[in-house]
Amino acid sequence: MAQGTIGSARYAGLPRNRLLAEFSLWSADLANLEADVKRAEGHADLHHLDVADGHFAPALLFFPDLVARLRKLTDTPFHVHLMTTDDVLASQADQFAEAGADLVSVHAENGRTGLDVLERMKAVGVRTGVVAKVETELTALAPFLPVVDMVTLLGTRIGVKGQDLDPDACARLEQAASMLRDVGRRDQVLLAADGGIREHTVPKLRAAGADTVVMGSLAFGALDLGQRMRWSRGL
Repeated sequence: MAQGTIGSARYAGLPRNRLLAEFSLWSADLANLEADVKRAEGHADLHHLDVADGHFAPALLFFPDLVARLRKLTDTPFHVHLMTTDDVLASQADQFAEAGADLVSVHAENGRTGLDVLERMKAVGVRTGVVAKVETELTALAPFLPVVDMVTLLGTRIGVKGQDLDPDACARLEQAASMLRDVGRRDQVLLAADGGIREHTVPKLRAAGADTVVMGSLAFGALDLGQRMRWSRGL
């Protein structure tokens, strides 16, 4: 079975009757990723892998060979979030798809280039998503909504950890949910919140329409991960 087909099956198996949790591997123990990936088994619904080129976002994060190695450790779906400039977007998407990504998200700010890359991903059986920066008008999502499997809204500035949730984050989730309803796809597309994910913000984001949240320290910093996940899944 082709990698893309396997990945599509992993993604299709995600439950839709509760809040999902994406574990951001940026917040894992980067000196011992294997241990944290194994610790997350049975708790993470997806692993979220931020990919940054130092230009589109002020960071350098994750690369295909690492994802290929991690893919051997777990069957948990991988969501690869590409924070890269247009000129390397297609090549990065291809490499991460080959490495074992189940879902690849581009940024709404990538525009037409991003749409073309998502078509490439769909052609090889990889699920697709779109992400919007906190300062981007949500109208930029419109061309992507008919084709994606996930919409992710950043609630903090891109590529910088430890920020507080933007005050408009919940209203933006509600707006995105309304846009998906308008195109008849609200039940087909997961709506994700990424950034500013804290114990006091998750209930608000869930109430605003989030189907999944990208957990960093909230997951990997938990003393009792099982208890933390029972709490989040009950929201």
